[in-house]
Amino acid sequence: MGVSRDRWALLLPPAVLGLLGSALLLRRPSLWYDELFTAHVARVPLDRLLEAVRTGEGTVGYLVDVPPSYNAPYYLAVHGWLALTRLEPGETSLRGLSLLAAVAAVALLTRAVARLGGSTAGVTAGLLAATNPLVLEYSVEARGYGLAMLATCGTALGLARWLDGGRLWAYGLGATTAGLAHWFALPVVAGLALAGLMLRRRSALPLLLVSAVAALPALALVALATAQDDGGVTTGWIGDTGGAVPWLSLRAWTRDSVLLLAATLAACLAGLVAGRGDGRARRTAVVGACWVALPLLVVTLAELARPVFVPRYLLPALLGLAVLAAVGLAGSRWPGPAVGVVAVVSLVAAAPLLDRGPREDARGAVQALAALAGPGEPVVAVDRRAALALEQYAPQSLPYAVPPGDPPAGADVVWLLRQASRDGDLRASDDDVLLRAAGLRLEGERTFRGSSSWLVLQRWAR
Repeated sequence: MGVSRDRWALLLPPAVLGLLGSALLLRRPSLWYDELFTAHVARVPLDRLLEAVRTGEGTVGYLVDVPPSYNAPYYLAVHGWLALTRLEPGETSLRGLSLLAAVAAVALLTRAVARLGGSTAGVTAGLLAATNPLVLEYSVEARGYGLAMLATCGTALGLARWLDGGRLWAYGLGATTAGLAHWFALPVVAGLALAGLMLRRRSALPLLLVSAVAALPALALVALATAQDDGGVTTGWIGDTGGAVPWLSLRAWTRDSVLLLAATLAACLAGLVAGRGDGRARRTAVVGACWVALPLLVVTLAELARPVFVPRYLLPALLGLAVLAAVGLAGSRWPGPAVGVVAVVSLVAAAPLLDRGPREDARGAVQALAALAGPGEPVVAVDRRAALALEQYAPQSLPYAVPPGDPPAGADVVWLLRQASRDGDLRASDDDVLLRAAGLRLEGERTFRGSSSWLVLQRWAR
């Protein structure tokens, strides 16, 4: 490739993610609980948000035990984004921020790997990331994963520049931001520092010092948030993996596609073999291997103490698979066709995302409720999921009560919106007791199914 063609080729991966992500973004499925929490916090005044982070208090009564400390930097970024664009917090505005960050992340990843191992390796790594189903899914999630990927890839580019004789300011900025964007990016920073140590040995001492200093703000936030979550409300839902973190991570990266799993493992193995030599392939393979291997080891060891593994949390780390696989594919006899085959297999694995329904049909449930509830028929959110759904989607003409408020006395008809498990079981509530004591009985209900949780709309009448 000539220099001009190289520059144009480096733009291909972010363009691909931009197009694919836009197709997912335009579907506009309902926000689900985590995203609804983002939308809620986006409406909280900035001074109130900062106070809640400091004190560990909830931002509203029904979220009293869910302080916004865990993702505070992301919420601040959302406030800045909405202030800049003057948009309301909705599906497109919140997910659009994530998509822009993810596209920029793939651009930085492409450039970082190109600097490490050449343009072919860079474009390959970028395309593997841009077409990956896990990356695509969370590039349009109204959470901090896009920003975490952006900061992580910025750290990798800073490392590549340092390996070429540059200064450490870009690496330090990326490493600091990565840990603040998502705690699980901290092991990635450690992995990149390990790669620098392996490649530069004694001369890597400044890199290690910068990495340690960069981790301090995120570690302080971790200490603050974990101290505030002494009841385990925010993390208590995470299940034990039985030590299967690497396998579960591969399944998440490949979305349980046997073909994509086989292609990824084969390409990564080829990358490790190519990395045994000298030159650019070796340093790219070292960076990619440390990028993914150290975080997986750290999380596996952490699982011995308490459950911490959630596949999407490891998204910044799993980008290392794209780097390592790129080394193997770029060094093959026919790199172009090889990359094309893996990209097509990735897109096939990601195709179900286009047809997937909402994780939680909050919008559909609230729209139905607004159409059915008549004048003088109170609407009550039984739990925090229902309350967030009403807060986001209820029209101004539909008044409602949220926990810990009780159903108003004296009404002949009361509508309840509540969460149910995916097998339809309802969580018990004192609202049921109060309504029965007031002489009302359940006359009908409608279930709104989602892939993560269900909402149930109930009509109680005398």
